[in-house]
Amino acid sequence: MTASQHDKAARFRALHQAPGAFVIPNPWDAGSARILAGLGFQALATSSGAAAGVLGRRDGTVTREEALAHARAIVAAIDLPVSADLEKGFGDAPEAAAETIRHAAAVGLVGGSIEDATGDKNRPLYDIGHAIERVAAAAQAARALAFPFTLTARAENFLRGNPDLDDTITRLVAFEKAGADVLFAPGLPDLAAVRAVCAAVSKPVNFMVGIRGKSFTVAELATAGVRRISLATSLYRAAMSGLLDAAREVKGKGTFGYLDRSLTTPELNGFMEG
Repeated sequence: MTASQHDKAARFRALHQAPGAFVIPNPWDAGSARILAGLGFQALATSSGAAAGVLGRRDGTVTREEALAHARAIVAAIDLPVSADLEKGFGDAPEAAAETIRHAAAVGLVGGSIEDATGDKNRPLYDIGHAIERVAAAAQAARALAFPFTLTARAENFLRGNPDLDDTITRLVAFEKAGADVLFAPGLPDLAAVRAVCAAVSKPVNFMVGIRGKSFTVAELATAGVRRISLATSLYRAAMSGLLDAAREVKGKGTFGYLDRSLTTPELNGFMEG
């Protein structure tokens, strides 16, 4: 039986309130979403980097329409709550962020993130005042929906050349006050920084796994106070690593040993709808 969007939204909210931390993996298409659902994960999230990679592009080059089409395909493939990486909301103005939230809800998403990165290398972060206005507009749009949309606000300092923990915490605290339901600072360098972020806010904190040397176990993150753990592009990169290894073997050696490590067609079909 297919769950309603409201039911999915309520299930998603409940995951954030349950004890410990839950993992929300990031599929890159409908097929990978079905595999992750088949393994028992309770919610999924899109990745802007993976969405761009599927189109043969770099992260940050996908349009709002393309991102929403990508999300719609994943939502339609599974009966799980799906949240989306909505980047900066596909526009600089607060209303652009708000409009993106409304469009996200319209394609079946029950959550999404808005970040404070501009996409401009010369000015990589919005000033804090403008960043707060954008989160507040997105939160207002989310509250106007007929179901509890979970808004995540991202402080991008550590990914954008400004590894300032104090400023990151200041932004996250402000985003919480502006109405964000989940706080997220990708790229935190160590567990001490994770603990500091979690202690500074009262709303759930998302941690991003996917950076070598800056990814920790579920148990460690839960102990530090994290409630949600996302995987960013890491599963997509793992899949592409398998592709690269197999193709290099064929091209360089003329052998097909990768078949011994691969799913069989019946095994793969077992995750897909008949």
